[in-house]
Amino acid sequence: MKRADRARVTTFVAVAPRDAFAVFTEETDLWWRKGPRFRFSSETGVIRFEGKEGGRLVEKFANGAEFVAGKILVWEPGHRLVFEWRSRTFAPNDRTEVEILFEPMNEGTQVTLEHRGWASLPDDHPVRHGVGSGQAFTDMIGLWWGDLATSYRAFVGARRP
Repeated sequence: MKRADRARVTTFVAVAPRDAFAVFTEETDLWWRKGPRFRFSSETGVIRFEGKEGGRLVEKFANGAEFVAGKILVWEPGHRLVFEWRSRTFAPNDRTEVEILFEPMNEGTQVTLEHRGWASLPDDHPVRHGVGSGQAFTDMIGLWWGDLATSYRAFVGARRP
C-alpha cells in the first residue's frame, strides 16, 4: 500500500488575510478545541504561537510545565505560516510540518492548511492509532484538522460586528 504523506483542509473566513492570520496565531487558545482529542495532553493548557520565525507552538499548563509542539519555520503575517508539528508520542527526531496559506478571496480569506511529512513515520508509530500509513490515516488527520478549521471559522465569524 502506498504511504499517504499529507492531509489538506480549506476553509473560508469573511475577514482580510492579515486579520485571519492574526486570529489564527494570536487567539489560538480561544478557537482551538479543548479536550484530550485536540490538546497535547489530557490536562488542558493554553496553546499559543510565539509570533516570529524560530518561535514555538507551545501548550503551557497550570503547573508551569509546557509541551513544545513545534518550531515556527516561516512567519509571514497575512500570507503564510509554516511550523513543525510534534505529538507527545514522537521520538526526538520525529517531525511533521504544517503549512497554512491565507489567500484573499472574494470578501475574505481562503485558509488552506496542509499537514505533511507523515511518510517519515513508521506504520506502527503510536500517532497513527493503529490505522497504519495509508489513505485512512491521512483522512483521519484531515478530519481532525477539519474539526479545528470549523472551530476557527466559527470563532472568526462570531467576532465580526
